Amino acid sequence: MIATLLRVEVLVVGYGKMPILHGVSLLVSHGELVSVIGPNGAGKSTVFKTIVGFLRPTEGRVIFDGKEIMGLRPDQVLRRGLAYVPQGRIVFPQMTVLENLEMGAYIEPDAKRIAQALEQVYALFPILAERRQQKAGTLSGGEQQMVAIGRALMTHPKLILLDEPSLGLAPRFVSVIFDKLVEMKRAGYTLMVVEQNAARALAVADRAYALELGQNRFEGSGQELLADPEVKRLYMGG
Repeated sequence: MIATLLRVEVLVVGYGKMPILHGVSLLVSHGELVSVIGPNGAGKSTVFKTIVGFLRPTEGRVIFDGKEIMGLRPDQVLRRGLAYVPQGRIVFPQMTVLENLEMGAYIEPDAKRIAQALEQVYALFPILAERRQQKAGTLSGGEQQMVAIGRALMTHPKLILLDEPSLGLAPRFVSVIFDKLVEMKRAGYTLMVVEQNAARALAVADRAYALELGQNRFEGSGQELLADPEVKRLYMGG
């Protein structure tokens, strides 16, 4: 049996007095690609912000790699091996691609491990190797998203959380990003992806969760949810 890497148990979270999550539970096992889908306002991004320590729940637990991480700051969570790629293609526009990637390794003291991580990023995203001296602000949206993902890989993370990686990208780059997620999984990375594009997210997922109004609505393998008529009707317009 594959060991559980992340266990989120009945999270209750709100912004001020406005409740957002009402007992959401999720599991990610080593080597999996897990997708989380749902409409706007379902609480998908709130789950990620809570896992990485930007939000504090009023109830629930987050167990990562066998240890409780609830209450840790985001930088402490990162040091445990949990990387987070927020939505919006956040890069340092005036810095080069290489400088952006090196910023991702600020907690890594070993120069050899940094060089190794950089090689892995360039192997995954060859275009970044070509553009390494180009300012990140001059890249296309899809290339900036590759920089953001690559930067998260610089810490050799045990788990990568990606929040809406295809948001706002041209259709060509949406396909590229989903192909890269599959490639990352094959390379041994464990991933959890929040994604508005439900059909694409389910197609690449080992397992998936559908959230609605801050609660678990459906869960199963990506293929099971993809074939479920109710999931199609609610989340894929079919």
